[in-house]
Amino acid sequence: MKYGILAAGEGSRLAQEGIAVPKPLVTLNGEPMIDRLIRIFCENDAEEIVVITNSHTPQVAEHLSTFNFTHLPSPLGGGGGRLSTLQRTTPSSMHSFYELYSYLGTGKFCLTTVDTVFREEEFKDYIQQFSEMDGDGLMAVTDYVDDEKPLYIATDDDMRITGFYDTCCEDTHYISGGIYGLNERSFSTLERCISKGMSRMRNFQREMVKDGLRLQAYRFSKILDVDHYDDIKKAEDFLR
Repeated sequence: MKYGILAAGEGSRLAQEGIAVPKPLVTLNGEPMIDRLIRIFCENDAEEIVVITNSHTPQVAEHLSTFNFTHLPSPLGGGGGRLSTLQRTTPSSMHSFYELYSYLGTGKFCLTTVDTVFREEEFKDYIQQFSEMDGDGLMAVTDYVDDEKPLYIATDDDMRITGFYDTCCEDTHYISGGIYGLNERSFSTLERCISKGMSRMRNFQREMVKDGLRLQAYRFSKILDVDHYDDIKKAEDFLR
C-alpha cells in the first residue's frame, strides 16, 4: 500500500497559542504526530510514503531525513520501501494533494492529513477493508463532531456516499475524518478541479461524486483533529 501525508499547512492557530514547533512535530504522549502516522502506516504494509511539507518549516523535512525505519515492520523497515518528501507552500490541502499525486502511481493509496488522530486498531480494520473492496474509494467518517467547520457526509443504507455538505441535513449522519482511501481514477477529477481554479479537499470530494466515482464510507468511533492548544491534551487522553 502507498500512503500520502498532507503536512503543508502552516499550523497558524497552534503558533498563535504558543506552540513553537511546526504542527507535524507536535507530540502526542511523547510521539510527534508525523512519526505516529509513519509508524502506523509501516505497521499496515506501507511500501512507500510521500509527505508534503511547506517551505516555511524546513525542520519537518530535516526531521524526516533522519527517521529510523529499521525497527518498523513493512518494506520500509527492511530497506525495500521509500519515504519521499516534498517541500511546497500550497494554498489548500487539495493543492497539496495535487503536488504529490504523481508519486502515488496507479492502484490504491491512502491519504491523510497530518493532524488526524484515530484508534490504531480501527485504522487496521479500515485498511484491510479498503484493500479488499471494489469501487473507487473508502472514506473515513465518524459521528463524533468536534470540528470548527465539519464536512458532513450523506450515505445510503449501504454506506455508499451520496454527497458532501457544509451543513447538517437529514441524510448526513457522519462527518469526514480526514482519511481518504482512493485509486488513480480520482486523479482526473483532481486535475479538473485544479484547472478550474478550485481549492479545498471538500470541493474535490464533491466533484468525485459528480464524476460518478463509487465512494464508500467507513465508520470510525472517533477521529480528532489537532488545530488548537487544547486539542493536544484532548488527543492525548483519547489515545490513552
